[in-house]
Amino acid sequence: MPRTKIASAAIVALREALTTLYWYKGDLRSFLTSTLTNPALLNRLNWGDYKRNVVGQLIGFLESRPDEYQADLLKLMTEVARVDDFSHLERLEGGRQKAATARAAVRALRKLTQAHESLFDEQKQMEERRRKAHEEMLRTTAVRTKLDALTKDFFKLLGSEQLQQRGFRLEKVIRDLFELFDLDPRASFKIVGEQIDGAFTFDATDYLFEGKWQQEPVGAADLDVLAGKLSRKLDNTLGLFLSINGFSEDGVRAHSSGRRLMILMDGSDIMAVLEGRIDLIQLLLRKRREASQTGNIYLRIHEIL
Repeated sequence: MPRTKIASAAIVALREALTTLYWYKGDLRSFLTSTLTNPALLNRLNWGDYKRNVVGQLIGFLESRPDEYQADLLKLMTEVARVDDFSHLERLEGGRQKAATARAAVRALRKLTQAHESLFDEQKQMEERRRKAHEEMLRTTAVRTKLDALTKDFFKLLGSEQLQQRGFRLEKVIRDLFELFDLDPRASFKIVGEQIDGAFTFDATDYLFEGKWQQEPVGAADLDVLAGKLSRKLDNTLGLFLSINGFSEDGVRAHSSGRRLMILMDGSDIMAVLEGRIDLIQLLLRKRREASQTGNIYLRIHEIL
């Protein structure tokens, strides 16, 4: 049970900042999907209502159940207070004023978060315990042995010229990696040519997965295909696209604006996980947080480590 209650002034400031931070409800929903522990909560809101009322419904529900959702409120406060890029508002008509209003609201929230240091410290301690638990898992003989085996398999694939066989073997490496980190990969993981399709669950959110291994970086057209699939799924479904050789700048730029439906990984990310430099859970959390805060769906591993 939470020992300390979040101050009413902070709740009011969070409502105002969250309401003004995104002009379109689709962008707001994308941010919340990436931030909340259980994005399925968003399905209980009336998205046909005014944006301010939608935010009020959500904050009111979370505030009414502090034992269950105080961590989500704290996370929302933290993520909103960290936002310092308002270019998405500046591009709109009257954007300068919209950005100024949002900037002032976020600044006010940021000041109030300082009064809740004990609550944030408690939350950080929980996250630190989770991180240490993952590090301990990586040190166990069974997990390390499995990662070493997957690393060897992946290195063999890098030199393979048998594209069809390489695709099937990559599928197995990815599936085994997801299973190792308890991401519940679906049995529907399939490969068509050199493209892997599947699904998994992470942090109470369902993800569609697509993987591609081709010589040139994946461009906007391939990302459009995944975005189309996501648009036909429930609103709390996100996407993870793995391209071993990365993504084109135009593709990343096209899908980093508006409602951000996916996050992107490349071969360097996979190598970092296989080598134990970061665990897959932390990698996905960092990428999802970056997408929700800045709109950047392609956070590189060298920017994390």
